[in-house]
Amino acid sequence: MADLPSLLLVDDDPLISESLAFVLKDTFSVYVVATREETKRLLYTLPVLPNLALIDLGLPPNPHSPEEGFTLVSELLTFNPSIKILILSGQDTQENVRHALTLGAVDFIPKPCNMELLKTRLKHQLMILEAEQHKPQAKQKACGLIGQSMVMETLRAQIQQFANSPFSVLIQGESGTGKELVAQCLHTQSQRAEAPCLIVNCAAFTTELLEAQLFGHSKGAFTGANTARSGFFEEASYGSLILDEIGEMPLPLQSKLLRVLENGEYYRLGETKVRQSQARIIAASNRDLRGEVLAGQFRGDLYHRLSVLTIKVPPVCERDDDKFLLLKHFQDFYAEMGTLFQLDTSARQNWKEYNFPGNVRELRNIVIRLGAKYPNQLVTRTQLEEELETNLNTKQFTSTDTDSDQAIVRQLNKGGFSLDDVLLDWERRYINAALKMSQGNLSQAARILGINRTTLYSKMQRLSKSGSN
Repeated sequence: MADLPSLLLVDDDPLISESLAFVLKDTFSVYVVATREETKRLLYTLPVLPNLALIDLGLPPNPHSPEEGFTLVSELLTFNPSIKILILSGQDTQENVRHALTLGAVDFIPKPCNMELLKTRLKHQLMILEAEQHKPQAKQKACGLIGQSMVMETLRAQIQQFANSPFSVLIQGESGTGKELVAQCLHTQSQRAEAPCLIVNCAAFTTELLEAQLFGHSKGAFTGANTARSGFFEEASYGSLILDEIGEMPLPLQSKLLRVLENGEYYRLGETKVRQSQARIIAASNRDLRGEVLAGQFRGDLYHRLSVLTIKVPPVCERDDDKFLLLKHFQDFYAEMGTLFQLDTSARQNWKEYNFPGNVRELRNIVIRLGAKYPNQLVTRTQLEEELETNLNTKQFTSTDTDSDQAIVRQLNKGGFSLDDVLLDWERRYINAALKMSQGNLSQAARILGINRTTLYSKMQRLSKSGSN
């Protein structure tokens, strides 16, 4: 029985469901449920998702309407894009048949049905499914993760294990460890790889703009909304939606995200028409979301929904000799910028022992700085130490009167000090330097700065406004 293909049977008429289960039990492992909510609860408990589904359109709480059945079709495909869904229903008008097939059902069988014909239709879809599964697959796209340490092998194994799961994934790790890259790997190694993979940085937008970006809006929904626009949930289609810096999402939006995770439903701003999302959610955060929940800064129910599957991205200090593989990778990546330097024996030992508190992002920036200062040269331990964060923390402000605690106190005592102005000035300097290095290429400048392109654009707009005031 364990080797039989699985069949999900959804019908609220116990006489029909029991009869079908009895007739089909020799061919399939049959799971019987009566409602859409029971179906979702069952799917969350099954270790392996069913191969086929046979569902009625008229389900509680509105058995005389096909809407529950239509919604279930969409939800099943969200859980498992490869499932074959057959409709068995007395609501067999041409309009209902067309709509069910448009949503993704593969067959429509009117009630009452001939049992042998039903068996034949189910076996036919099973043959198609098996043929699809044995079809030669294109070579998996390179994931881009650098490293051969044990923790990186564990990370790759988790990605492979979770890639095809329909459940949301929460990726956690320190800033600069490569959480966004891991999220992209989950997409490229899944069956959704050919569908869109969209990334939104939750910290890069105001509450109103983030809501419009995620859910879309109607014409006139707010000032400046001159045309209707679809949101990320709609544009992602059956693909993946990566929510970076999810811990920064405002609390009012968290409840709306929870609704999408629970039943796929959302509304465009300014509309009352309910829409369905088919996208898989991958969230990333460098915050301790458990702590944020305890502090009342993050919804507990949303945290539990997001963390059905969790991946911890290791910091560089736990990755042994991966530090040298990363060094070579970034030297090759930025070779056109003259980063082909060498470390002498003492510098290599220092490179190995240094913890890289800024993780991969810090390591990359050190490579860029060393390459710019010492192109095609042998770098000494002293030269390397000048670029490490422990030294930069005390040196990066030497051009101002803030190179010591005493100097800071003196400056504060003068009065008229504005921390915002100081931070904006340094932010402007680093952005201008990155733009010069990248010759105005925003994407490359964002990579140099270790931030998302949309974040860089938002910062440039904010700095431009502050400079004009």
